Amino acid sequence: MKLLLLAPLVAAHYNFPSFQGSKEYQYVRMIKGRFSHGGVTDVMSPDMRCNVDPNWTTPTETAPVTAGSVVKFGVEPKVGHPGPLQFYMAKAPAGVDISKFDGSGPVWFKIGGDPPKVTEKGLVWPSTDATSVSVRIPASLPSGDYLLRVEHTALHGAGSEGGAQIYIACAQVKVAGGGNGNPGPKVAFPGAYKPADPGLKINLYWPIPTEYVMPGPPVWKG
Repeated sequence: MKLLLLAPLVAAHYNFPSFQGSKEYQYVRMIKGRFSHGGVTDVMSPDMRCNVDPNWTTPTETAPVTAGSVVKFGVEPKVGHPGPLQFYMAKAPAGVDISKFDGSGPVWFKIGGDPPKVTEKGLVWPSTDATSVSVRIPASLPSGDYLLRVEHTALHGAGSEGGAQIYIACAQVKVAGGGNGNPGPKVAFPGAYKPADPGLKINLYWPIPTEYVMPGPPVWKG
């Protein structure tokens, strides 16, 4: 009986295993809970960076991308819960191999996000049921090696602290054709979010929300 009750919940979990139509985990770092597709609930955990499986030893390849182009993550099986979609990037320091870069410290800047439409019946999320999600690499982003982080926050259980489920994956990308932009503001994971942030602690159902505050810093428009 317990298995029957848990099955719908597990089926609603999801992940972002492919990038630009690649094989699963070719360019995306392997996450913890690959088969359960579980999200991160502790926003103060280092898992908030990329939720990487520390036991995975197969090297992750680095995908070539062009500044100003639109890139895409595949979703497995689909975005199964209501909530915001956001994208961040972090540049590997000079002389550091991207495969060794863990994204620690205040190095992340936001490049995209999909806020909800506010209606009389509630918040409507553009990413719900999506089987792929996309973002434009800023045209003025300096060339180099980056982590590209996709994040979708499921808010169906977010009425109390720790109830939000944050689904995260990081692709390794090499940006070419970039400019001289200065991305920012930069934040750290963990640290960018707090458990009681209004975008993470919210009852979606009652009272019906009349606004929504996206977690994290503003989007860099470079």
